[in-house]
Amino acid sequence: MADGEAVSEAAGAPGGPTEFWAPGSRILWRYRENGGPHVHIARPVTVVRDDADLLAVWLAPGTECVKPVLADGTSVHLEPLATRYTKPRTVQRDRWSGTGVLKLARPGQPWSVWLFWDPGWRFKNWYVNLEEPLVRWEGGVDSEDHFLDISVHPDRSWHWRDEDEFAQAQRDRLMDARLAERVRAAGRAAVADIRAWGAPFADGWEDWRPDPTWAVPSLPGDWDRTPAHASS
Repeated sequence: MADGEAVSEAAGAPGGPTEFWAPGSRILWRYRENGGPHVHIARPVTVVRDDADLLAVWLAPGTECVKPVLADGTSVHLEPLATRYTKPRTVQRDRWSGTGVLKLARPGQPWSVWLFWDPGWRFKNWYVNLEEPLVRWEGGVDSEDHFLDISVHPDRSWHWRDEDEFAQAQRDRLMDARLAERVRAAGRAAVADIRAWGAPFADGWEDWRPDPTWAVPSLPGDWDRTPAHASS
């Protein structure tokens, strides 16, 4: 992996010292299929900050990523909801379109917070992505998406997103009742943070800008490799 030259050992890796990625390091932010071992989303990102409290990464515009599609190449989101999760799938490479995304994740927390901007760096919104707590490995972080999300606007208003997909995932047995309740509980905890306007919403990240010297990370050929070791 060419990008691995900029990567240090993951924090808390079994048998190794606790280390963090330096700003400017290039890692992979990946998601595995729900209930399965296969990676179906892989995004090369640049580390903004990494310490015991927070991992912050930048997904640059134009980054080559891996995304899931239906077996015939159709976009997943063009498929009717009733069959969206049951039709055969594959993955394909594509470029991240639009503006970049700043992703923030706290260790052990079952969601990450993404910041979006409109062209010209006009801040658009925060996006709370409910997911499994990130698992770190030597080349990046892995998670599993939990369908349900929250949009948070600059005026501090918020609303649930993708409740229909969350319900369909349960009907299609991609998550059982116990996991669904755990996701709802995580959502309620995230809403409490939003209402209290705590971290990261009050931390000024909307004014952050990427280092102009950072190159767009490349997608390694072994983007789907199984880590030699991983830890949360």
